[in-house]
Amino acid sequence: MKFQSQAVAKPYFIFALALFAGQVLFGLVMGLQYIVGDFLFPAIPFNVARMVHTNLLIVWLLFGFMGAAYYLIPEESETELHSPKLAILLFWVFAVAGTLTILGYLMVPYASLAKMTGNDLLPTMGREFLEQPTITKIGIVIVALGFLFNIGMTVLKGRKTVINIVLMTGLLGLAVFFLFSFYNPENLALDKYFWWWVVHLWVEGVWELIMGSILAYVLIKVTGVDREVIEKWLYVIIAMALITGILGTGHHFYWIGPPEYWKVIGSVFSALEPIPFFMMTLFAFNMVNRRRREHPNRAATLWALGCGVMAFLGAGVWGFLHTLAPVNYYTHGTQVTAAHGHMAFYGAYVMIVITMISYAMPIMRGRMEGNSNKAQVVEMWGFWLMTIAMVFITLFLTAAGILQVWIQRIPESGAALGFMETQDKVMLFYWLREIAGVIFLAGLVAYLASFFIKGDDRAAA
Repeated sequence: MKFQSQAVAKPYFIFALALFAGQVLFGLVMGLQYIVGDFLFPAIPFNVARMVHTNLLIVWLLFGFMGAAYYLIPEESETELHSPKLAILLFWVFAVAGTLTILGYLMVPYASLAKMTGNDLLPTMGREFLEQPTITKIGIVIVALGFLFNIGMTVLKGRKTVINIVLMTGLLGLAVFFLFSFYNPENLALDKYFWWWVVHLWVEGVWELIMGSILAYVLIKVTGVDREVIEKWLYVIIAMALITGILGTGHHFYWIGPPEYWKVIGSVFSALEPIPFFMMTLFAFNMVNRRRREHPNRAATLWALGCGVMAFLGAGVWGFLHTLAPVNYYTHGTQVTAAHGHMAFYGAYVMIVITMISYAMPIMRGRMEGNSNKAQVVEMWGFWLMTIAMVFITLFLTAAGILQVWIQRIPESGAALGFMETQDKVMLFYWLREIAGVIFLAGLVAYLASFFIKGDDRAAA
């Protein structure tokens, strides 16, 4: 570790992984509720489990991004972090606010939570992924402003690199687009129009910049390839990500009332969205093939390569499968959407955060050459179990979605059953998805266990 202040990333990474474990557990609860409808009811109804599952995903990824920035930016800027104390203070503010919010979801009826937190003064609650109480949203804005100030001042006083600039642009965009979560018009079409300005422009826009910059940083470290080569790739990737991502927002506008030209714009640019992800895959493999050294941290290299492949499959291929308007007409809101969402989030954002943790955490724990061989073997077992399980979760959900479309939404098929009857018909795939989810949990346990495995031998160079 070159700079002492990089150590502030450690609590962010640890808390992120704890929330990740919680997210997976609630995913398993929801999966079982698809099969056994009254499982844990009324203690944890399905809508509450889903709210906790998705909110934990968002919050733990934000912790991961912040930790990655606090670790990466001092080293890229070649200067200590502007204020390590501010970073730690913001960690506790965010951690306490996030924990209280999740406990609120679990312990208080949502309508009561809205009353308790002053939602009537500034109504922002009740929308998917943005269920957080208004007071929590205000807290997130305060944390984001303090965070951007801290890393911004660090970049200003230090070296300016392409990786720093791209990361800062992505993080600034993340904060700016979150402000649309405070805009809650009464008109439902208008509400949904700007709701996508948060949700889509995060995950298919500015988050891709964050992902690209972190991947570029790790690849420089583990391959030794010239910075200039990696930076040229990064410029091209983020240009394609922004062009396709911003205009690709149109594929969400098909059914909410905007002009018809969004069908064409949304379809065309959504069809191009796999390109930046395919470029990221080529980028990762190309840089590893051109490496000047065999980095001892083989696990981090594996996560970096896996991130490129799984992001392309989940966000690229599975996104493309149902993004064209004539296809989305049938698949919109089915399990095909859930299949895409699971693999895309895992491949693009879960894996990039774990890539960074896998590279940085051993260094922050005094193991400059990475964890011991034994620990890395266990970590790689975790990688393969989680990744293969996620592939099967995606395949099972895709099969459920295709069958759902066929027997529920196509009258010509001769079936055209109701929603609940259809759920009974696809129950086999829900069972298989739950089994794959348990295997994913086993992979996560193996990954977390690798942090506690000691060994004197460092990974062989």
